[in-house]
Amino acid sequence: MDAFDRYAPFIQDFIYDHDWQSLRAVQVAAADAIFNTDENVLLTASTASGKTEAAFFPILTELWEDPPASVGCVYIGPLKALINDQFLRLEDLCAEGNIPVWHWHGDVSQSHKAKMLKHPSGILQITPESLESMLLHRHNAIPRIFGDLRFVVIDEVHSLLRGDRGGQTLCCLERLSRLAG
Repeated sequence: MDAFDRYAPFIQDFIYDHDWQSLRAVQVAAADAIFNTDENVLLTASTASGKTEAAFFPILTELWEDPPASVGCVYIGPLKALINDQFLRLEDLCAEGNIPVWHWHGDVSQSHKAKMLKHPSGILQITPESLESMLLHRHNAIPRIFGDLRFVVIDEVHSLLRGDRGGQTLCCLERLSRLAG
């Protein structure tokens, strides 16, 4: 079965609706790795090469086929602007699959955050600093929010490799893993 056939119907519809003639190589390779292994996946390709779709099409398919009991995917972005852009890119697609997508950083309204805390589900897009704040100030709720977490996506990972934010992000992920069980 090829990558397109493995995708959820709403993702196939998205591809048709956007008149894609074929999937890009990074999208086929990512689908194969995400669907067929439990290994970590590192996607590298040029700008505007379809990396976002390469990561999220199989992840959304997995979340659609077997909805998680909590946030199922946490997307860590280094910048609020990037999170906002990705949120807008994913919001309509996720709505088609009935998969909530949440964003969480200093500019997001408290009412949006409260809705996510009340019904943790789908995808949470967050900065490393906001994740750290959540781990500190809502540590008792972490098992409920992330107890069925299946995917961690770190966008622009190269921006976190050199410096304190990379170490901070790794520490947050380790703490998240321990607190969420």
